[in-house]
Amino acid sequence: MEELPLIERPLEATERADAASNRRRILAAAAKLFEERGAEHVSMQDVARAACVGMGTMYRRFGDREGLTQALLSDRHREFQEGMLRGAPPLGPGAPPRERLHAFGRGYLAILDDMAETVAAARGHPVLGGPELAYRMHLTLLLREAAPQIDADYAAISLLSQFEARVHLYMRNELGWSLERIQDGWCRLADGWIGGASR
Repeated sequence: MEELPLIERPLEATERADAASNRRRILAAAAKLFEERGAEHVSMQDVARAACVGMGTMYRRFGDREGLTQALLSDRHREFQEGMLRGAPPLGPGAPPRERLHAFGRGYLAILDDMAETVAAARGHPVLGGPELAYRMHLTLLLREAAPQIDADYAAISLLSQFEARVHLYMRNELGWSLERIQDGWCRLADGWIGGASR
């Protein structure tokens, strides 16, 4: 099993049932509003009203809108990590490294496609909103296995750099590219790194 620095478990694992329920309700309301309006057009007050909670609860739980955004992103990344470590192949263990690389890229881009507006509003690199170190280590291990001759550390960072929210939004909204086209392109970049390595 890969030893990766995973996102910590959510607070709801140890918090009171009512507090956990509030957290889930707030995140669900935020996700819905962000999808409908775009994250930059949603305030903490908007989310509080939609979730039927007070502003005190909002600020105690998340601090500010950026904290709320990061909580949304962390939930999605935590699910993705579970698939990487314990899920079915090809994302999870048991598939050849090339197939796992492709599954990782396609899966990450699917998350980004759902949450690019939210990621962009967080004003950071999308990977930094999740477990950047875990993803870099995961890719590095797969690249070393697939192609021992390459600089796997550099290749992993190069591949992760493709997950830039504003570029993704430009390709999707301005250029009109499909998610499948972007996913296929990422997989070809990964194939370029591993070259003629055995599949």
